[in-house]
Amino acid sequence: MSFSLSINAKRFLIHIALDAIKSRFQEQRLTLNASDIPNELNFNSGCFVTIHKNGELRGCIGNFRQDKNIVKNVAEMAIQAAFNDLRFPPLSEEELEKITVEISILSPMIPVSSFDDIVIGRDGLYIMKSTNSGVLLPQVATEHGWNVTEFLEYTCLKAGIPRNAYKDPNTKIYRFEALVFSEEDIN
Repeated sequence: MSFSLSINAKRFLIHIALDAIKSRFQEQRLTLNASDIPNELNFNSGCFVTIHKNGELRGCIGNFRQDKNIVKNVAEMAIQAAFNDLRFPPLSEEELEKITVEISILSPMIPVSSFDDIVIGRDGLYIMKSTNSGVLLPQVATEHGWNVTEFLEYTCLKAGIPRNAYKDPNTKIYRFEALVFSEEDIN
């Protein structure tokens, strides 16, 4: 990805994500003081927040919004991943000590004109057909050892469309990059 963040900025975002989740249990809103936010985080970007518990996926939600400050977006997506990922029950307070957070800051989406443009490990995929859409982050293909065809197929399945729908000219395919970091990366 064409940008990076300092360890302090990454640490700040991880803490914001965890503080946002914890604030829900205390039934209060997370308040952000502008003076506390590192200057390098003064940009808008889409992001995904992924929660793992004991190494297993426990929630993951994000967006591609380019009109929201990254700090606010990370806080909101952390809450969504913890409490509103429909694949899992809402996070319980007892689980807090067992979770780790991973953040993916997203580049703008680029339409895929050729499947040769997709690079495993660099690109994530967003596929749309009719009213269905699905997204897989760059690290998913790497973690599963997929090639480009498998990555396209599994993104189609995530969108709830046939595995080979990526070949249909009415299917829109976008790629994006992500700056990915977790708690392990900042300690």
